[in-house]
Amino acid sequence: MILKTWIQAFRLRTLPLSLSSIALGCFIAYYDGAINWTVCVLAALTTLFLQILSNLANDYGDSKHGIDSEQRVGPERAVQSGKIKPKRMKGVVITFMILSLVSGLWLVYEGTKGIPFTTVLIFVIVGFGAIAAAVKYTIGENPYGYSGFGDLFVFLFFGLAGVIGTYFLNTHTFKWELLLPASAMGFLSTGVLNLNNMRDRVNDQVSGKHTLVVKMGIEKARWYHLFLLLGSVVAGLTYMLLNYHSPFQMLFLLTIPMLWINVAVVFKNTIPEELDPYIKKLAITSLFFSLAFGIGLLF
Repeated sequence: MILKTWIQAFRLRTLPLSLSSIALGCFIAYYDGAINWTVCVLAALTTLFLQILSNLANDYGDSKHGIDSEQRVGPERAVQSGKIKPKRMKGVVITFMILSLVSGLWLVYEGTKGIPFTTVLIFVIVGFGAIAAAVKYTIGENPYGYSGFGDLFVFLFFGLAGVIGTYFLNTHTFKWELLLPASAMGFLSTGVLNLNNMRDRVNDQVSGKHTLVVKMGIEKARWYHLFLLLGSVVAGLTYMLLNYHSPFQMLFLLTIPMLWINVAVVFKNTIPEELDPYIKKLAITSLFFSLAFGIGLLF
């Protein structure tokens, strides 16, 4: 029973999303002829640790700040329900901080061999920043997730840093056009967060959690969601046209119907809790987008 509770607290349905940017960075590196499989494995492991850390910290932080209440919709939270004690959750949060740190440092070590120390230092700082961002989202004084900055950090870490960082650690090179696929994954990751915040908007507003959805209101949040998902397609398509060599590159466009359904549901929805299953669907669609994008690039 306790194992099942911890698995639920890990929120496994969010893990495909965290792997999307890593997979895309590795696909593009492979296409450019400079793949490092050790880096890819360690990057995937590190991002999984960070995602679980973020989920557990969110469970702990929202409970401590009184955000999780009986009015909350969505999956049951472990600490709020009493199934896991706050002290125990805090201990596991610290454990995953350590796991993320060890895995991240190993990743930087493997991916920065032979490059200037200043570049290595930059990656170490980004790594510490990722751990801090995962924890500070809802834990501590003035968590940034309660001030509407969650979207920005998700875009930066699950989009730009995920794709570009993984690519660089594989190839030791950077090209500006990588901002396009990196932004595509950032838009999709932010879309998942936006959908989550639309689901929780009523309880968040009452509890003082001022997410971007709470700040802008549901109508603007719907148009923002359209912008995010449409932006992912436009960014991906632009990159493929700039690097066009085969019609197979357009394979990722197969996700458009799934993205459109997600947007349509958002615009029609009047009962917040009915958005919950579409969060998982968008996370899986994001992974499919990444895999289709990468596979299409190789043919």
